[in-house]
Amino acid sequence: MKSYNPEMHTAEHVLNRTMVNMFGCDRSFSNHLEKKKSKCDYHFDRALTTEEEQAIEAKVNEILAQHVDVKGYDISREEAQANFKLDRLPEEAGEELRVVTVGDYDECLCIGEHVANTKEVGEFKLGSTSFENGVLRIRFKLKRP
Repeated sequence: MKSYNPEMHTAEHVLNRTMVNMFGCDRSFSNHLEKKKSKCDYHFDRALTTEEEQAIEAKVNEILAQHVDVKGYDISREEAQANFKLDRLPEEAGEELRVVTVGDYDECLCIGEHVANTKEVGEFKLGSTSFENGVLRIRFKLKRP
């Protein structure tokens, strides 16, 4: 398992699903998740507007405030191929893979640690965004309850 801060990692799942839903982009291709602040990089075609940044922050917080359960279950690699992109999955991941769900909002393959319920995450604060060479970077932190 990857060793990420569980609260930040769970917030990253919600942010990723929000970006996919709002903009039709893929999940982040690179991230750096730390307890104090984190960042996610997306293949994107432009900078975000202030209104879009505010909408992302509001949607992530709306989902976190629903206090939904975060759960995991195992599936075969064959099942995963039918439902998920496996391009970032290392070959040594094996034949049984772990799927993590954040309520009904997000479902993806993941090997990291998460909270049991989004009520443990706190408030998502979008710090800043930048766009350069086809990469949108979103920096964020959490305000703990």
